[in-house]
Amino acid sequence: SPKRWCGLYRWFRVEKMEGQGAAPDPQLQQFIEVESQKQRFQQLVHQMTEVCWEKCMDKPGPKLDSRTECCFVNCVERFIDTSQFILNRLEQTQRSRGSFSESMSE
Repeated sequence: SPKRWCGLYRWFRVEKMEGQGAAPDPQLQQFIEVESQKQRFQQLVHQMTEVCWEKCMDKPGPKLDSRTECCFVNCVERFIDTSQFILNRLEQTQRSRGSFSESMSE
């Protein structure tokens, strides 16, 4: 959308100015973070849809039978559980590396 491009253009200008000593715009930084989160969420939904569709959909029809619906529900729940597990594990790894590097610098 034009608004998004305008924001990206402003971000580019801010990035170039930061190298010249100008202060970054906090509103712009928040906008970029929110847009990045939206993009990550959309990618996750797309990936989940693709995985569960391949796993559960034998032949498309006018409506889902109970077995296919149950498969989709279970697939989505496992996908979310797995994604959450991986995120938690990465956070733990980062924290342990952070505390390790802090102890090394002492």
